[in-house]
Amino acid sequence: MRADRRTVLLGAGALGLTAGCAEEVPSKVDQALDLSGLEARHGGRLGFVLQGPHGRLLWRADERFTYCSTFKLFLAAATLQRVARGEERLDRAIPITAADMISHAPVTEPAVGSSLTIQKLCEAAVTVSDNPAANILIREMGGLDAWRMWYRTIGDQVTRVDRWEPQLNIVGDDLDTTTPAQTAHNLAWLIPEIVGAAGPPLLMAWLTATKTGAERIRAAAPADWHVMHKTGTGGSGPTNDIGYLRPPGEAPMPIAVYYEATSASTQEQRDAVIADATRLALKALGHG
Repeated sequence: MRADRRTVLLGAGALGLTAGCAEEVPSKVDQALDLSGLEARHGGRLGFVLQGPHGRLLWRADERFTYCSTFKLFLAAATLQRVARGEERLDRAIPITAADMISHAPVTEPAVGSSLTIQKLCEAAVTVSDNPAANILIREMGGLDAWRMWYRTIGDQVTRVDRWEPQLNIVGDDLDTTTPAQTAHNLAWLIPEIVGAAGPPLLMAWLTATKTGAERIRAAAPADWHVMHKTGTGGSGPTNDIGYLRPPGEAPMPIAVYYEATSASTQEQRDAVIADATRLALKALGHG
């Protein structure tokens, strides 16, 4: 069934994704958030930005980190933008083939030989971080060049787009990297329409339903807060989480946490470092 106009607006236009470029989001007061203790105890390197109501808390905010699957949040946003412009349809069915398959395909692998809609591919990429779903969405928008250009159209000259999944998770150079500050800026670009939306936009529903990384920023948030996030994880240590923390009755706060962990650490330890960094930030804002 063709997606009706209301569905598209709630999924894309209600997020402000019909805008052609990002507006500058002014920060009020920037404060350093000292995460050196966490780095000393656990090793590795943390990058952190939490944009609160009165400014930003920062640690290594302008350093580059391999973003891993966190990009899928913005890929879904870009796809919804194309839907709002009439360049794509949420209900368009895409054949899923064995040639599409790479590691981590919980939704696409069972669909080999059949098809999935653009909406289902977006949902799979965000909620369970399905890698073939992300590659297919990039392919359908025109490939890596088109995907790279999307960042430029929203004013992001920092984020690099160089490789497909799963190669983009490889650490060691500037390929497929961004900074916590740029990610937080991109997230803030989406906020005005999140607050004013007439109903729950698709992207926000997917971010709320994220099934990965429950022990990262979600574990640090107070129980009555709304958490919308997208994780990214690399086998050699990168452990990331980006999205929004929303206190009751207040605007969402963009958060970007990138952790380049040591290879000797366990995934549970890496997740805990992200949660601890988030708790320290919330404490600095007077929460906890």
